[in-house]
Amino acid sequence: MSKIIPFKAVRPTADKVALVTCRTYDDYSSAELAAWLNFNPYSFLHVIHPAYANTQKITIDKRFKGVLHKYQDFKNENILVSEDKPVFYLYEIQAKHQTFTGIIAGTSVEDYQQNIIKKHEDTLQYRVELFKDYLHQTGFNTEPVLITYPDSVEINTFISLRKKSEPIYAFATPNKEKHTLWKIDTQSEIDWLQEHFENIPNLYIADGHHRSASAELLYEQDKHLGNKNLNYFMSFLIAESNVKIYEFNRIIRDLNGLTKDDFIKKLAENFIIKTKDQELWKPQNKFEFGMYLDGSFYALFYKQNQKETSVLENLDAQILYDTVLNPLLGIEDLRNDERIDYIPGKQSVSVIKDLIDEGEYEVGFMLYPTNISEIKTIADNNLIMPPKSTYIEPKFRSGLVVYEL
Repeated sequence: MSKIIPFKAVRPTADKVALVTCRTYDDYSSAELAAWLNFNPYSFLHVIHPAYANTQKITIDKRFKGVLHKYQDFKNENILVSEDKPVFYLYEIQAKHQTFTGIIAGTSVEDYQQNIIKKHEDTLQYRVELFKDYLHQTGFNTEPVLITYPDSVEINTFISLRKKSEPIYAFATPNKEKHTLWKIDTQSEIDWLQEHFENIPNLYIADGHHRSASAELLYEQDKHLGNKNLNYFMSFLIAESNVKIYEFNRIIRDLNGLTKDDFIKKLAENFIIKTKDQELWKPQNKFEFGMYLDGSFYALFYKQNQKETSVLENLDAQILYDTVLNPLLGIEDLRNDERIDYIPGKQSVSVIKDLIDEGEYEVGFMLYPTNISEIKTIADNNLIMPPKSTYIEPKFRSGLVVYEL
């Protein structure tokens, strides 16, 4: 039984929404960030990256206060306005190859604690605490947790019919995506959605494990204050068939003292190796891996897949770690080892080739994407996937909808 609630959101005025909303802060290079801050005074980047932080070193506490101050400026200048009453939203992203549609709602911290909302990734405590402090001091969040639910004919029908109505936003972004937002504000629609989600036994976090963990930590810290907004966190709920799951590919700086020939010989103990020369080869199936080394591509076919039984052991990311990254290349900590970096699978394999050819990295591995069934099975068994196992879309635009605490 999954509980969702409408909430009194803060959002941009319709005439400025295309200027206000932005990609996630971490998605910008330093040069791109500076250009947007200089070019666009309405960008939400001014809120999440206060201008003075460019010119001086400041404490985290002062930075968070600067975020809150700039956020209040945006509200005072009527760049951002508040809803009159709690609502749900229907949000559609038309990307180049796929359209994503979901519901923006508040989801329950209690459901999260009781594992009705299930997780498949581990979190870093310092990141959880840092974002908790951010929420506590700024009093708002604009990046929802991406949560999947089992496909429902009834909900799909509701969404299809609702999309025929007049949206409150319809705008394009520089990356050629189209964004459309509808307000769901009648009591009958709100009741209907809540009743249908109550019939869903479990929800699954696709992206945003740190944000949901921070929301729980803030709730435990401040629940004595009686602020009911802390009982929920903003989520973007999307049918599980509508998410796009990419792999994270791995690039490693060295062969841990091994020669190329010795490394390939050791690989052959667990993989059938086929040379692909200059073919930009990517895995076509589970238990297949691509490798780029010394100017050539290789296809690696895992030999031992019939011997593994647990869902975790059968994950391609775990197989690569257990057979190559840890025992051969000496990488133990996938999160913090500076010898390994990650490239989202939506980027071309040629990016990996170029990085290795430039000499900073020595070998790269391409993985086959995990599917939603594997993610759910991992979560249902209270297991944790290896770090950087999935890169999941859609990605939400900052500043589109704000949940105030």
